[in-house]
Amino acid sequence: MNPIEELSPKGVWRNFYALTQIPRPSGHTEKVANFLVDFAKKNGAEAYIDDAGNVIMKKGATAGYEDRETTVLQAHMDMVPQKNNNIQFDFQKDPIRAYIDGEWVTADGTTLGADNGIGVATAMTILADDTIAHPALEAFFTVDEETGMYGAFDLQGGVLQGKTLLNLDSEQEGELYVGCAGGVDAEITFDYIAQPVPAGDVALAVTIEGLKGGHSGCDINLQRANANKLLFRFLKEAVSEYDARLSSVNGGSLRNSIPREATAVVTVPADGVEDLKSLVDDYEDLFIREYDGVEDDIHFTVADTKALSVVPEEIQDALIHSVIACPDGVQRVIPEMPDVVETSNNLAIISTEQVNGEEQRIKVICLSRSSVESRKEELQEKIESCFALAGAKVEFSGSYPGWKPNLNSHILDLMKETYKELFGKDARIIIIHAGLECGIIGRNYPGMDMISFGPTIKHPHSPDEKVNIQTVEQFYQLLLATLKKL
Repeated sequence: MNPIEELSPKGVWRNFYALTQIPRPSGHTEKVANFLVDFAKKNGAEAYIDDAGNVIMKKGATAGYEDRETTVLQAHMDMVPQKNNNIQFDFQKDPIRAYIDGEWVTADGTTLGADNGIGVATAMTILADDTIAHPALEAFFTVDEETGMYGAFDLQGGVLQGKTLLNLDSEQEGELYVGCAGGVDAEITFDYIAQPVPAGDVALAVTIEGLKGGHSGCDINLQRANANKLLFRFLKEAVSEYDARLSSVNGGSLRNSIPREATAVVTVPADGVEDLKSLVDDYEDLFIREYDGVEDDIHFTVADTKALSVVPEEIQDALIHSVIACPDGVQRVIPEMPDVVETSNNLAIISTEQVNGEEQRIKVICLSRSSVESRKEELQEKIESCFALAGAKVEFSGSYPGWKPNLNSHILDLMKETYKELFGKDARIIIIHAGLECGIIGRNYPGMDMISFGPTIKHPHSPDEKVNIQTVEQFYQLLLATLKKL
């Protein structure tokens, strides 16, 4: 038995460890969905997989709670697949190598999947334990929350009967979440015909790595470096002052993760190679100074490589100027709550793709968030204008609504009271900048009373992800007490 399975509460940790052994990156949740259905049936609950791939479980009330309204426990099955470059790992095949590190559970060089595996494991534990007092329960486990909340989008009205929903997907113990930001994806494309490498040019690969990255909602206020932004600052000078030509660029991997690594292949006249290598060293020193106290492991390196072609100069220059000009990071805070981000953009992915023969494409992906719909639209317009002026094609998709706070909520009042009774202090009431599925579910279930809470999870969406052991027990106690009071 793994030591994680001996942590308290044992049911939660055993279920969570079982989930770490099942590959479940976004887009590949079939195995975990089947595992959850089998688990439910073994523990006396109804369960099925809907057309979207979501898992829905139902279990009747315990004795004395038959007259209470049905409650929904909600979490998502998928996890963000992020790893360090020096780790050999296949998220579609390999189990997560989770381990205890002092007061935390973390993973060896990859994301842990506590976001949202702890929520799923906790709901599993409630459904399997006949000694726990609770009203009739519905568990709703969604697919692909991390890539676009597609499971929540595909939930039809009338499937859930519950009037109260407990979302188990928040990441700070002691906080009750009552609202969240909406979001929208931007896909920008530069199409071009590749050109031959200039005669006498030498190819070099420049790479920035070692950044912390993190969740583009929860961590966007930490002012961490964006690898794409740093790389393009260098490229602008390399092109304008050293006659460099861009061959390819690849940075970031997920729309909702702050980019930690980025690489560009450039060519430069042979007599300028050493100067360009010196420029890389200069920029590494600059970035280390600029992010002192925020980033502690920045590495900007250069290596010899090969290049078969280069990007036409007009496309290269348009790309560089527009990426540098593109909004990134926090754009606005909530005036009444200056410690809460209202609007932000994550310049998430820049990738070079082979289309056909000499036809190539550079694609830029952004995720914009705002708790104010008009501000989200304003940010879309800025991004569109920035890249349209550069001649790129700009398309928006996957827009999802924010979750408007209801400070007169019955479940909020009940949980504030319960938290104070359990822990002798007041819970903080929070509007989170990250996206939660509550806003989408609430669109098809107007009037549903919702709240979100969870244990403390640090650095989700990055290989530094970890969950605090003690807060998992507090989270579980709060959920049990809430169900009993309901």
